[in-house]
Amino acid sequence: MTVKEIFETMDYGPAPESAADALAWLVDQGARFGHFINGEFTSPADGFDSKNPANGETLATLSQASQDDVDAAVAAARKAQGKWAALGGAGRARYIYAIARLMQKHARLFAVLETLDNGKPIRESRDIDVPLAQRHFYYHAGMAQLMESELPDREALGVCGQIIPWNFPLLMLAWKVAPAIAMGNTVVLKPAEYTSLTALLFADICRQAGLPKGVVNIVTGDGAVGEMIVNADVDKIAFTGSTAVGRKIREATAGSGKALTLELGGKSPYIVFDDADIDSAIEGLVDAIWFNQGQVCCAGSRLLVQEGIADRFHDKLRARMDKLRVGNPLDKCIDVGAIVDPVQLNTISEMVAANTAGKVHQARVDMPEGGCFYPPTLVEGLAPSDALMQEEIFGPVLVSTTFRTPGEAVELANNTRYGLAATVWTENVNLALDIAPKLVAGVVWVNATNLFDAAAGFGGTRESGFGREGGWEGLSAYTKPKTKTKPLEKLIGFAGEGAPVDAVDRTAKLYIGGKQARPDGGYSKAVYGKSGALLGHVGLGNRKDVRNAVEAAAGAKSWSKTTGHLRAQILYYIGENLSARAAEFADRIDAMTGKKSGADEVEASIQRLFTAAAWADKYDGQAHGVPIRGVALAMKEAVGVIGAVCADEAPLLGLVSVMAPAMAMGNRVVLAASEAYPLAATDFYQVLDTSDVPAGVVNILTGSHAELAAPMASHLNLDAVWSFSSTDLSAEIEKASAGNLKRTWVNNATAMDWSTDQTRRFLEAGTEVKNIWIPYGE
Repeated sequence: MTVKEIFETMDYGPAPESAADALAWLVDQGARFGHFINGEFTSPADGFDSKNPANGETLATLSQASQDDVDAAVAAARKAQGKWAALGGAGRARYIYAIARLMQKHARLFAVLETLDNGKPIRESRDIDVPLAQRHFYYHAGMAQLMESELPDREALGVCGQIIPWNFPLLMLAWKVAPAIAMGNTVVLKPAEYTSLTALLFADICRQAGLPKGVVNIVTGDGAVGEMIVNADVDKIAFTGSTAVGRKIREATAGSGKALTLELGGKSPYIVFDDADIDSAIEGLVDAIWFNQGQVCCAGSRLLVQEGIADRFHDKLRARMDKLRVGNPLDKCIDVGAIVDPVQLNTISEMVAANTAGKVHQARVDMPEGGCFYPPTLVEGLAPSDALMQEEIFGPVLVSTTFRTPGEAVELANNTRYGLAATVWTENVNLALDIAPKLVAGVVWVNATNLFDAAAGFGGTRESGFGREGGWEGLSAYTKPKTKTKPLEKLIGFAGEGAPVDAVDRTAKLYIGGKQARPDGGYSKAVYGKSGALLGHVGLGNRKDVRNAVEAAAGAKSWSKTTGHLRAQILYYIGENLSARAAEFADRIDAMTGKKSGADEVEASIQRLFTAAAWADKYDGQAHGVPIRGVALAMKEAVGVIGAVCADEAPLLGLVSVMAPAMAMGNRVVLAASEAYPLAATDFYQVLDTSDVPAGVVNILTGSHAELAAPMASHLNLDAVWSFSSTDLSAEIEKASAGNLKRTWVNNATAMDWSTDQTRRFLEAGTEVKNIWIPYGE
């Protein structure tokens, strides 16, 4: 093609990237790989082929890990962990920095190998994936350096099992490995079966950096290997992948005491308002859905466009789609590469073929012969309930509908079980900043899309999982408080047959929606003092009482929209009113527990209320310094409705320590009072009645913890469940929570020191971090 012809046709000439060095590296390894365990590659074993999805050619043969391989990797990681943590943050930082530098030196090798193995365009591997992976190691080298000074009360978890997907093989590795080893953990990582080659190249980089043996271990294989890691003797599981598999991992780890973070699927909305720069919004949409062939968990796969511009927008979008270039991923002029594997290609094809709604447009582009390619596709005019609007396709398929008002846009955007990311496109900054906090998503991009950085945490809500990757908030997933724990034994209240201490019969009710309520089952139980005297009766709550309490809490959602200042005033008021009745509460606690610590517990409860009030308008987010002309605002938002099974041993303090920080952050709570000593909680709701607490913000149930915890954990309208009961309910709660992947905090039958103020831990557990990316400038 001559220059004259190029100017006349405006066609792109081919710009192929050479694969010679990457193929040579594979040949140097014998094109057969074992696992990377204890700093060395094992001998290759029977396994499977890794193929180039663009042409079907075999790149290398990988080993299928056995149980013995996984056990050896975990043992190596366990042996290395103590010394690695003891090396100190500064010592670890040197190794992590060396890894980052070596990744830079071999950047093009990583990029080409990633494209060969995954099928994504070389421009994306070269300009996005590899630089971001390097950035994560540089960033977390700094985090390691700062750990002792900035996180003095935190320590490593231990051995981390990590399972990553095939869509961003190297980048997902960096997201997982860098923070883990920075904080003093060691890792056993399983890359995806389809795309393991850059993980094995990374293992070679670890050797070149002199990383101590056993700190990073990599085993390859199919999903069965991931299952072995989940069930292995590790202290944490970090998983990125499908929601279905994430749910199984939550069930498998229930009651094990293993920390867990899940970064799962999404069906992210891309909202375009009628004042948006349409051409810019369309270019952003190209990146949102056809980046990496749409194989992105946070892909902007649901287009919501305002009615007034919908026809013009779709016309321009179809024209832009027809200009996309699909072909050899190693060609630098290609926009859309190959789908990762024939299995995934078949899944995409079947989902689109099964759809009978709306209007389908597939880009009029030249498609390569052979290979796993699928044309960019638009399905417009769908209803919110249509399958393609609700289910993650994980391919280059965009679905679209329209809206009229900003309020309707928010409703449509949130009409999904996912909550990973969202994009808002408008020239009105006031509108953008009004909409962004209302979207149920862990990340919101304004007039941009698919922006990532190690300084800004990434992760979701709802069935998109829990936990964050990156930033200060991401480190909590790889550390734990430096506290000593002791076993917690089941605590049972006193029995007795004595006469009532009060002449007038006392039957305390439940507290639901700001009112005293009789238990649905109509049963009560007696509460006795140490001498056997009858102190009163409390209702035995059941699943219907849980239902009613959750409904009341859901109806009080305006509490989350109030200011921290207002919430602080109410918490101070509760503290004042409790103080006025301190002697009465102290006597009640002493009578139930048979101890003389009631006065101290009441005073500590008052202080917890005041501390939570103090934090209500001060537990701020951050403005992350990300490498764009803009800012990523890390906003701390309420989790929502939290169910909590309160401590038995601290009948008032245990309840207040949970309730106050949750309220301070704008949450509503359903509290199961101390099963052994419940009367302090039923006295306490009288304090709430006189403290201007809105109805439904605090709900208190009494009765069997085992019977109340089960319906809480399985209730789909509860966003989190915590348990500090002396009855070990950890396994039941975590397993049942898999239904909607709600957040959990359980004690695994270990005691918490309620005399120590741990308000900060409760504030962290009671908030979600939403990162809102706001570019600025012309």
